[in-house]
Parts: sequence; C-alpha cells; structure tokens
Amino acid sequence: MQNRPLIAAAHIMTAMAIIGLIDQFIRVIAIDSSLWTFHLLRSVMIWTIALTWLAISRKRLEVVSWRGVLARSAFNATGLLIYFGALGFLPVAQAAAGLFSAPIFVLILSVALFRLRIGPVRIVAAFTGFAGVLMVLAPDVSTLSPAAFVPLAAGLFYAMAAIATREWCPDEHALTLTLGGFAFMGLWGLLGIVSIAVAGGEGADFLTRGWVWPTPEVLWWCIVQALGSLIAVVLLTRGYQLAEASLVSVFEYSVLGFSALFGLLVWGDVLSVPAMLGLLFIAAAGSLIALRGRGVPA
Repeated sequence: MQNRPLIAAAHIMTAMAIIGLIDQFIRVIAIDSSLWTFHLLRSVMIWTIALTWLAISRKRLEVVSWRGVLARSAFNATGLLIYFGALGFLPVAQAAAGLFSAPIFVLILSVALFRLRIGPVRIVAAFTGFAGVLMVLAPDVSTLSPAAFVPLAAGLFYAMAAIATREWCPDEHALTLTLGGFAFMGLWGLLGIVSIAVAGGEGADFLTRGWVWPTPEVLWWCIVQALGSLIAVVLLTRGYQLAEASLVSVFEYSVLGFSALFGLLVWGDVLSVPAMLGLLFIAAAGSLIALRGRGVPA
C-alpha cells in the first residue's frame, strides 16, 4: 500500500474546493426539483460522460473485487443520501455536523475492525477538527430532538465508505469506485421516485416530491453538478487510496472553508467570529495529521 499523506491531502483539498463551489447551487435546484430526481439525473449524466470518455479513449472499466466495490458504493451512497435527506427536515448546521462526525467513526472502526494503532496526536487532531466543525456550523443545542441525531447515521456510513476505499479497494481504479458510488445514488433516486409514485403521496418540497421534469435552469445546474462531482469524487477517491483513511479524512473539513469563501462570493453569506475560529481549529487539526506518517502511531 502507498502512504503519501501530503499528495493525498492535495487531492482531497482540490476535490473539496470543487464541491464547495458547485454545492452552492443546490439551493437553486431545490426550488423546482426533488432529491430523488436530482440524484437520478446526476447519476445518469455522470455515467454518460464517463462511458463516452471510455469509448473515445478505448479504455475499459476493470473491477478487482466486485464485493469490495459494491460494499463501498453502497456505504458511500447511503451516507450521502441520509445527509441530503436530513436537509429536508433539519437545519443545514445539524445535518452537516452529523456528516462530519465521520472521522470520529473512522478512528473507532479502524481500531475495532482492523486493529489500527492510533496515537494520541491523531486522536486529539480528529476531535479538534470536529470541534471546529461544530463552531463553524454553530448548532443550536436548545432545539435538539431525536431527529437531530439522524445525520450521525450519515457520518457512520460515510466513515465505512472511507475505510472500505482503503482496506477493500486499494487496487481499484478511482473511476471504477466513482461510478460505483454514483450508480448506487442513481438507484436510490429511482427507488425514491417509484416509492412516492406507488404511495401516491406526492409532496411539495425537495424531500417529498417524486419525479419532477427539470426546467432548463435545473438541467443546467445538474450538468454542472455532474461534471464537477465526477472530477471531485475521482480526486477524493484517489486521495483515500494514497494514505490511510484516519490520516487523510480530516482534510475533508476544508470543504467548510471553501464553502464559506464561495458562500460569501456567490450569496454574500458572512461567517461569525466563532465560525472563523472554528476554521482555524480545522486547519490546525489538518496540519497535525499531514505531518504524521504511518510508521509510528501518532
């Protein structure tokens, strides 16, 4: 296995910058479309782009371990579906805080399942990064309810996908893993559309609508999402193959910084002082992780 944490960090941070930009426009898609339509359309677009590129380049998709790819794809797609679904009934802050509990689950699962030796520096760094996330997102403790803990399931599944990428799919091509994840997200979208149609309970919001024919604006932003997501997920997947999951997962926190920057530029959103302090915590945690190798527990 390779262990190149700095190069892995560069891959992940580039992917996060792309995601931080394109995700600014999810709120535009949510006005006229649905969660299920969005996932289905984006997955179809991504597969079309990828298959066209493979045909032109005369390359083939190869799978080393079908069981590993299927398991990793299912974990990844389920985690992201829960996260986006939680946005239908929870504030973004609470939903995102749950998703970014993933590094904590990565540490727990790495130790429990693979007996990975994790030293105090990485443990402290992970908790520091998570504390920074909470400061950036500033969840309101007074409004907590059982539903607020649903996004933690997204964090758990996302952590399982991160570990599976490293432990079960080290020899898989990044494009193979990327398309596997989007295939499962597309299947989730199709299942949601069919279920809502059969139940006859068509709703009026992003989460409860079924199939919605896309407007030109929605179609355009879905195309942007498809292209951006394809590039970002390939970079992210490759990053996890270059270093152990517990080592590089903290760098995903950088998406909050990029989101804050692009949120300011696109929508005029301004961070509070505690949120800016939280970003510093995240940067400090990432720096600690990046300077550590695999040879000695740290």
